[in-house]
Amino acid sequence: MIEYGRNALGEGATIFEPVTIGFPSRDRIGEKEYPGATIGKNAVLRSGTIIYCDVRIGDAFQTGHNVLIREKTTIGDRVAVGTAAVVEGDCTIGDDVRIQSLVYVPTGARIGDRVFIGPNAVLTNDRYPPGPRESLRGPVLGDDAVIGANATILPGVRVGEGAFVAAGAVVTRDVPPEMLAVGAPARFRALPAEARRCR
Repeated sequence: MIEYGRNALGEGATIFEPVTIGFPSRDRIGEKEYPGATIGKNAVLRSGTIIYCDVRIGDAFQTGHNVLIREKTTIGDRVAVGTAAVVEGDCTIGDDVRIQSLVYVPTGARIGDRVFIGPNAVLTNDRYPPGPRESLRGPVLGDDAVIGANATILPGVRVGEGAFVAAGAVVTRDVPPEMLAVGAPARFRALPAEARRCR
């Protein structure tokens, strides 16, 4: 394992090399003893995983291959991040979250507990790129939200608790709790009985 900064890795970790933790952010380049990553017990980090500095991760965290977790991100317990997923800096991810392969999570995103994000989903934070950094607004995904494969969530959009975003949907406005967002641009429908039974 390649380490930068001061890292803390809990007991019971399984590491498949090469893995890098504590990688310096732009602000930390040149510093000697900066805070690296803190990872809880029983982590499984697969080859190609890179976790930046100033990151805090709970217990039973696992990654697929070639995962990138950027600086100032906080992740809860029992979170899985799939192969080639990218979590940019200053994100918050709750407990029991499943982020599938090739998902993109931008700077400033807030993800609640028990959220599922399907493969190739893209969350965005810049409505008129390339805008100034101060204007970036990551999406907010409420507890128990489900985001389907290849969905796109626009900057600052809130997906309510228990809401579903269908595969391929483009979500341009807030999704009310316990509703289904379908289409491009997404329109809202009542959540089907089948989705309610999955809870």
